[in-house]
Amino acid sequence: MELLDLVVYLLVGGVAGVLAGLLGVGGGIVIVPVLLWVFRLNQFDESVVAHLAVGTSLGSIIITSISSIRAHQRRAAILWPQVMRLAPGIILGAWLGAVVADLMPTAILQRVFACFAVLVSIQMWLRVNPDAHRTLPGRLGMGGAGAIIGAISAVVGIGGGSLTVPFLSWCGINMRNAVATSAACGLPIAVAGALGFLLAGWNEALLPQGSSGYIFWPALLAIGVVSFLAAPLGARLAHSLPVSSLKRIFAALLLVVGVKLFVG
Repeated sequence: MELLDLVVYLLVGGVAGVLAGLLGVGGGIVIVPVLLWVFRLNQFDESVVAHLAVGTSLGSIIITSISSIRAHQRRAAILWPQVMRLAPGIILGAWLGAVVADLMPTAILQRVFACFAVLVSIQMWLRVNPDAHRTLPGRLGMGGAGAIIGAISAVVGIGGGSLTVPFLSWCGINMRNAVATSAACGLPIAVAGALGFLLAGWNEALLPQGSSGYIFWPALLAIGVVSFLAAPLGARLAHSLPVSSLKRIFAALLLVVGVKLFVG
């Protein structure tokens, strides 16, 4: 691994960790585009760069989510019964998402991520937060919701916060508990998704050295460790910075990134 690559991995880990704590944005929405750029600079085979970026992002989120869970658990904000009801569907959905992503060519997978990034940017810019229209569904409904959240999250390499938080809010959970519970749901999404990408790419002959399946370990470890340390800083900054304005700035940048990735 080149020194410049390591510096980029450490920086993106720090940025992803701070943004996760500050804006409530999953780190994957930042990590995947940067990894696509770095992997192409290193001339990794084009047929695997998108899968490698998504799988590595999910692997790094395993580490980040542990830090986030610890922070929210200290405030007793995680609704663990709801996590347990969503988790079976999340695990199944994330595994299926990895299988579906493996079937997509790099160009298609990149455009799927780009479309998702654009939708997230619009949601952040317009501050779209659904009002509560119902109570939480039963066990079967929670499992189905978890499967959808897990599948989409695994395909685009995120921890699922931009999907889980709106769902829980729509079901009448207050925002504080929805964010904390979403953070806890990020761990099974990341574990199941990363394992799915690892297995899906296990026999891929075109992967670079340092990979296991669609996971590139040097990037995963560097990003994961720094984001683990940076996430609490973002949470502290949220109490002293103009979060609303920063969200709009980030939404505009994310829109540019999404459009650029979509067009090539």
